[in-house]
Amino acid sequence: MSTFVVVAHPQLQQSRVNKRWVAELSKHHEHVIVHELYASYADKEIDVQYEQTLLADHERLVLQFPFQWYGTPSLLKQWLDEVFTTAWLFGSGGKAVAGKELLLAISIGGTQESYQAGGLIGYTISELTRPLQVFANQVGMTMLPLFTFYGAVQATEEQIEVSARQYVQHVLNPELDPRIARRRMLAEMKQKMNG
Repeated sequence: MSTFVVVAHPQLQQSRVNKRWVAELSKHHEHVIVHELYASYADKEIDVQYEQTLLADHERLVLQFPFQWYGTPSLLKQWLDEVFTTAWLFGSGGKAVAGKELLLAISIGGTQESYQAGGLIGYTISELTRPLQVFANQVGMTMLPLFTFYGAVQATEEQIEVSARQYVQHVLNPELDPRIARRRMLAEMKQKMNG
């Protein structure tokens, strides 16, 4: 499976978590293309046609970013707005990204306990990323389970190392599509009923 990872961290070199994730992903260059938005577009002038070509060439899109004020960094939002044009997505009888997969990989400064009902923030990351989930549905992409890392601000080097390995396993897992798990579950149930 070809995977395109768009990394959107405004200060990647100062990041402990996202920088480590990128380093770990880079070891798997035969399966993954890592694309650093802020390094590529410091002037914020996005080459839309180039980005659309990259998207067309891959089956899975990963958006990797730190959670900032309950959303994506600004350049990632700009990238989504400019690259995913209606004409490209649905024009000429085509569906440019229909059937492709979308995975969000998010580093979060706060604790997981904060991001739940009754917690400091009061909402889960899944609830707060709902606009991206709706986006995936509207353009015909399959939303995959999120990869999240809570407590990034206070994380130890050991926790970051573990997260980097888990992140790569998650990104490269060909069976993340929830429909695959459901088919497997139904087949197992059928086998038990018949066996």
